[in-house]
Amino acid sequence: MIELIPAIDIIDGKCVRLAKGDYDKKTEYGKTPVEIAQTFEKCGFRRLHVVDLDGAKAKHIVNENVLRAIADHTNLTIDFGGGIKSDDDIRKAFEYGATMVTIGSIAVTNPEVVYKWIDRYGAEKIIIGADVKDGVIAINGWQEKSHEELFPFIKKYTERGIDKVLCTDISRDGMMEGPAIDLYVRVLQEFPHLHLIASGGVSSNGDIHQLEKAGIPAVVFGKAYYEGRINVEQLLLNRE
Repeated sequence: MIELIPAIDIIDGKCVRLAKGDYDKKTEYGKTPVEIAQTFEKCGFRRLHVVDLDGAKAKHIVNENVLRAIADHTNLTIDFGGGIKSDDDIRKAFEYGATMVTIGSIAVTNPEVVYKWIDRYGAEKIIIGADVKDGVIAINGWQEKSHEELFPFIKKYTERGIDKVLCTDISRDGMMEGPAIDLYVRVLQEFPHLHLIASGGVSSNGDIHQLEKAGIPAVVFGKAYYEGRINVEQLLLNRE
């Protein structure tokens, strides 16, 4: 059964969604991140993916107080990403309430630091973010392209014990045009034991069912929920 992970993206302490990672194409949602997280919990979700978009752009955590507020006012298992670039950032993320962290840019630019964090905190607490744009990994809030190709990038971390990767096809993110199922299937063919978290493009319950049918272990979704295109009651039906 596919793991369902709603998402909250934060800019200036507010819940937002971007289109294709473009900070100039931002939609704000009226409720506070805490209110939205509480709604997710009341619906029956257990996990939450929180992204500090200010932090991703600034290259250090910015919205740690929002993380703390969500952790203090819900019992959700939170994975937190965006701007984790230093020992202080990752310490702060765990201290302020994250159960897991999603590591993206620095996993590309300075893998030795991430290897150290894996040893210190344990591979089970770290999700590697693989954000793909034109076939290569994008970094720093998706504002920059790296030279790192997807499969070698994943391989070096699975060899270090990582078993959770969040993969986003940036061209689909926030567009609600359907997820990149073919991409995710190829990843799982190469890494069959990976707990792959699909992200980007989800537009409906049907998209999530298609991912589940394709054997994708987990999915993150945001905009489709906020725009009322996901029927939560049906999505959670028959789930314990």
